[in-house]
Amino acid sequence: MRLDQIVVDCREPAALARFWAALLGGTAVDRARGWSHVEPPGWPRIAFQPVPEGKTVKNRLHLDVAVDDIPAATATAVGLGATASGSIVTDEQGSFQVVHDPEGNEFCFVKGPDDGNGAESP
Repeated sequence: MRLDQIVVDCREPAALARFWAALLGGTAVDRARGWSHVEPPGWPRIAFQPVPEGKTVKNRLHLDVAVDDIPAATATAVGLGATASGSIVTDEQGSFQVVHDPEGNEFCFVKGPDDGNGAESP
C-alpha cells in the first residue's frame, strides 16, 4: 500500500488548488466533475472535490507543513488568502502555527526544536 492522494471537500476546488499550488509549489490542475488537484514537489497529490456545504466544524485531519521560518511562511499564506489562528506555540517537539486555508481548513506550519545553536535537533 501507499498513500495516493489527500482529498479535501470544498466549495471552490479550482481556487483552493491554486492556493495550495502557490503555497507548496506545483501546478493546479482542473479535472472533470469540478475536481481540481495539485502535485506539490515531494508531497502526495492534494485533490479537491466539490461539495455543496461549507465547512462547519474543526478538521479531524490536518496537514503539518515543515518550514524554516514560521512567521515568514504564515505571512506568505496570509498573503495568498489564508488566516492565522492564535499565536505560535512552542513545546518540547518544536513550534507550530495554526493557519486556515481560504475555505477554513486548518493546517499547521511546523519547525522542530532548536539545538541552541540555531540548528534543528534531529
